[in-house]
Amino acid sequence: MTRRLQYPAAAEELGVEESWLRRHIKQLPHTKLGRTVYFTDADIERIDQMFHHEPPVGPLASAPGAAPATGPHPLGHLVPLPSRRSVRG
Repeated sequence: MTRRLQYPAAAEELGVEESWLRRHIKQLPHTKLGRTVYFTDADIERIDQMFHHEPPVGPLASAPGAAPATGPHPLGHLVPLPSRRSVRG
C-alpha cells in the first residue's frame, strides 16, 4: 500500500519546514482529498528531483560524460513572500 504523508511527515521526509511546503504547494506534486493534502512516496521523490542540484565542476561534479542540465530551474521564478509584520511608526 502506498504511504500517504501529511504536511508534518512530508516536511520531515524532505528535510524542510512544514511552512515551506504550505507556501509552495501549488508548484509541488501532491494529492488533495477534500481539504486534506497528502504526499505519496512518488510525490516526495519528484519534489526531491525538482530541487536536486549537481555542481558543474569539482570533486562532487557528475561523472564525466553525464548530460548537463539544460534550461532554467523549474521553480527558479519563486521569490520569498513579503514579511507579514506590520510597520509601526
